[in-house]
Amino acid sequence: MPAIIEPYRIKVVEPIPLTTREARERSLSRAGYNAFNLRADEVTIDLMSDSGTGAVSVAQESAAALGDESYAGARSFYRFHEVLSDLTGFPHIFPAHQGRAAERILFGALLTPGKITLSNTHFDTTRANVELLHCEARDLPCPEAADLDSHDPFKGNIDLAVLEQTLAGPEGDKVGFVIMTITNNGGAGQPVSMANIEAASALCRKHGVPFLLDAARFAENAWLVTQREPGYEDKTPAEVARAAFRLADGCVASLKKDGISPMGAFLATHDPELASRCELILTATEGFRTYGGLAGHELDRLAQGLREVLEPDYLRSRAAAAAHLAQLANEAGVDVVQPPGIHALYLNAGRLLPHIPPGRFPGHALACQLYLEGGIRCVELGSLYLGTLDENYELVSAAPYELVRLALPRRVYTRSHYEYVAETLATIAKHPESVPGYRMVETTPILRHFNSRMEPVHM
Repeated sequence: MPAIIEPYRIKVVEPIPLTTREARERSLSRAGYNAFNLRADEVTIDLMSDSGTGAVSVAQESAAALGDESYAGARSFYRFHEVLSDLTGFPHIFPAHQGRAAERILFGALLTPGKITLSNTHFDTTRANVELLHCEARDLPCPEAADLDSHDPFKGNIDLAVLEQTLAGPEGDKVGFVIMTITNNGGAGQPVSMANIEAASALCRKHGVPFLLDAARFAENAWLVTQREPGYEDKTPAEVARAAFRLADGCVASLKKDGISPMGAFLATHDPELASRCELILTATEGFRTYGGLAGHELDRLAQGLREVLEPDYLRSRAAAAAHLAQLANEAGVDVVQPPGIHALYLNAGRLLPHIPPGRFPGHALACQLYLEGGIRCVELGSLYLGTLDENYELVSAAPYELVRLALPRRVYTRSHYEYVAETLATIAKHPESVPGYRMVETTPILRHFNSRMEPVHM
């Protein structure tokens, strides 16, 4: 089989900082051992997020030059709306400046205090927006997700048995909505099958509960469906994505991911009454309904990006890059959650650093060590993010797994960059016992991983 190459060539380049170990030690200490507090010019390879960090194309920049900056009814909105209407089938579509804003608007229009939301896995801002409305965000990952090493193709699925039990049970009338995250970012970036989406949609309709998609990575989920789910091998990613959207009553999506743009999101619904409530909140907090806090040039850039993201050659190349890095990480002695997805790899930090107990945050420790060794920025998805703490910031209940996410920006890094990441992992894996744990010294009530300050604890 011929090598899979990037279906583009590089036209504009940006220098990256090449720093020393001594400088990185100073930077991380100043940042309170929290990579979110680092300056971008202190980072060599930035794998913190794939949100808004992709490289735009010449076609996107050309489209942006046509941006209409009219306050109301801009041509850019109608181009944006046309692409999304064709893709999703929703009649009521509103732009927003980013995904968490779209969540806040849609959730605020759907939820009242005391409600429950169900998901395969809520991600951080999704959970925060539910909890800020004094509701409970409850995750129902499928049983297969518990085995990090298995090659089950759809470990991002929701647990249909528990979903049905909850909807039919005594708490059924408290469920405000069910939201399916595709791909399942909080569930190690694993995809969701079309069969699972269809079955969950049918259960929600049976019980009269809105079924939503968190569709930030809809194209990557569609690609993995074409590669892994029987009956879809002859479908295009666009055909799969359209079918998925048409199973939902509404959706939110950050387009900083599969819109391949620095900014933007949308929310959509079939329900005209819900759309009216959302429009009122949108206008009061984001902007008029035809710009939603976005400039015209951003809407045009997104419209073009939504076309490009569904191109099979692009998705094939992106999946191959993720698989290549996963193989290199495994060869370096660091286990990756299997099978690798597309937008990120999830390193099994708990297995690599068994000398660090969950209360000293092994995932965070590995993330810090990647920065110290190689200037690589990434984030923990373990007990710092998901654990329960007491008033002294000590761990009460641990996360089920201690993971580190290496998020892969779209069209930004080459294979040699990823080989450098693997070499850094190999350096750490040679002497994992030398990696210190960390204790928390300052934090916030919600989204603590963004704001905590830490200090090393040598084990």
